[in-house]
Amino acid sequence: MVRQIFALLILALSTDITLHAQASPTATRAAFIQVGAGLSVFQPDYNQGPIKGYSFYGTFDFTSHIGLAGDIHVINVITPGDIAESSFLFGPRFVMHRGRLHPYGKALAGIGVFTFQPVYVTSSSSSSSHKMYAFGGGLDVNVKRHWNIRAFDFEYQRWPGVGANGLTPYGITVGSAYVF
Repeated sequence: MVRQIFALLILALSTDITLHAQASPTATRAAFIQVGAGLSVFQPDYNQGPIKGYSFYGTFDFTSHIGLAGDIHVINVITPGDIAESSFLFGPRFVMHRGRLHPYGKALAGIGVFTFQPVYVTSSSSSSSHKMYAFGGGLDVNVKRHWNIRAFDFEYQRWPGVGANGLTPYGITVGSAYVF
């Protein structure tokens, strides 16, 4: 018996066979879903000063790196120039998982609602809806098993149907999300 073990050890060392003490995982997560909310600050590209509001977002990653993202930005809470730029966006995202850090990039398309209050009229405002698209990225940090913090989310939007040159607002969002 000792000779057989000794022969097996020599054979393993001479043929560069590696032995593993632990088995490979038998199950992996099928999908990664999160739903969250946050605070947003956008530079509107229409007048001076940032406008502030809130956002809702959700992601569904159906592989370890590829998924879908949806963002709803309601940017009408603090508006120094009496304008609001709300958007409803959906599209693909690419995410990397590095321990508790989850950096991602996204390309979204959807509808934007531009609202302004005329300067000399106090009772009515005007709204218009436009097709738009956005590119962005950010970093989600896993703080607990079912909670992520959105450390930052940067988004550059393009509203081509507004005015002669369109609008190009950009902004950031911070928030938290529940992970299913």
